[in-house]
Amino acid sequence: MNELSGATADNWVAICPLADIVPDTGVCALLGGRHVAVFRVGDAAPRVYAIDNIDPNAGASVLSRGLVGSIGERVVVASPIYKQHFDLASGECIEAPEHSVAAWPARVFADMVWVAL
Repeated sequence: MNELSGATADNWVAICPLADIVPDTGVCALLGGRHVAVFRVGDAAPRVYAIDNIDPNAGASVLSRGLVGSIGERVVVASPIYKQHFDLASGECIEAPEHSVAAWPARVFADMVWVAL
């Protein structure tokens, strides 16, 4: 891949080097005034995900500090406050879909993690 595709180049924001995110954890980034949780899942062939960081159940910016795991085939993060699970691909709250969060395109390019808002 030689360029960021799938959105205009202006939409993509470099977050940090991939190596700065420990496998199966997240970090928080402030993008356009929005708190975004960015996750690295896996080590050998890492995947990256981005969802809103504000837990709608608690109103706190904490999802990036949650535990990453899976429910069936879904990769999720468990909120560190009330333990609801959020699907990292869609932002859906498994236990209460009405409390879902936004999910954002994320990818690795040139050893950097990029998110498009």
